[in-house]
Amino acid sequence: MKYLKHIGIILLILGILFASAFFIKSNSKSSIVYDTQTLITTTIEEKIVATGKVLPEDEVNIVPQIAGIIQEIYVEEGDEIFAGDLIARIKVVPNEQTLNSAEGRVKNAQIVMKNSKIEFERNKALYKKEIISEQEYNSSELRYNQDMQNLSNTKSDLQIIKLGSSGGSSITNTNIRATVSGTILEIPVEEGDQVIQANTFNAGTIIATIADLNQMIFEGQVDEGEVGKLKVGMPLAVTLGAIENKEYEAKLRLIAPKGTEVAGAIQFKIEGEVYLDDEYVVRAGYSANASIITDKKSDITAISEALLQYDSKTKNPYVEIETSSQKFVRRDVELGISDGVNAELLSGVKKSDKIKVWNKTEPVKRGETDTSSDDGSYD
Repeated sequence: MKYLKHIGIILLILGILFASAFFIKSNSKSSIVYDTQTLITTTIEEKIVATGKVLPEDEVNIVPQIAGIIQEIYVEEGDEIFAGDLIARIKVVPNEQTLNSAEGRVKNAQIVMKNSKIEFERNKALYKKEIISEQEYNSSELRYNQDMQNLSNTKSDLQIIKLGSSGGSSITNTNIRATVSGTILEIPVEEGDQVIQANTFNAGTIIATIADLNQMIFEGQVDEGEVGKLKVGMPLAVTLGAIENKEYEAKLRLIAPKGTEVAGAIQFKIEGEVYLDDEYVVRAGYSANASIITDKKSDITAISEALLQYDSKTKNPYVEIETSSQKFVRRDVELGISDGVNAELLSGVKKSDKIKVWNKTEPVKRGETDTSSDDGSYD
């Protein structure tokens, strides 16, 4: 019995030693086995992406020459028209006060002219009888002609107020015609709307907006940190939100000399001439993105940016190089241009070096972490 008791104690001690050795060995293993990668040879393009929209190069606003009411509109938005085509007709509605004043000036001019006529005819008869001098006769004739011309002017003014023009040319002023060829982009008025002509204090009522949709420009914004990399004449690749899988070539033609503050950041306006084709109809106001290649290097040694780490103090980049199985040493690196995926490697690593994939996580094995039961309790 005593012999069996000693055997049981020995077995218990051996079991404890075996369990301890297994536990120590298991915990001495790395929880993650890191993969490694090597450098690659590729082409890197450094780009600036500007957001904006495409707009017609020139937009022309059609404004009436006289004030009145829109009597009839002959075109619709989207119509193709030519210079001289009729757009709308205006009905002149004179201001009552202005009309009354003009009529009063006509009556006054008639009274003055009537008196001048009587005086002129009297002086004419006296001159024939050689009672008055020739100078006095000529003066009365001059006053009569001036008063007659003044009456004609006041009548013309009255006709302009009533009909929109004088001399029977009212059709010319009341007919609104296109001044350029293109597409009707917008008609902001309707029949019956009151309109006014352009004057010193007012730009006038816009009857229609016309533009040539075959000549479009890209207009966008670039951050102040990137505008210094741009130069007029650089190529752009413009993509439109409304047209998928289509890229239009463009050329940068304007970089604004002054920035504007947008949501706390300084933005600079840029413009690019877009080269269109006949595949799609590009409408004014489409949202667009323009990619501008500021630097490009082909067949260069590069490193995946996922392999880079940054020092918490100096913020300088570094990688970890494998010296033996799962043993790594830090190596500082110098970088060049980057496209956000790969970065140009200038120094610090050789092509044969194996670089640690430091941000790899251990894959979850089925059943290792799911220790909860169906009812939410734990064993």
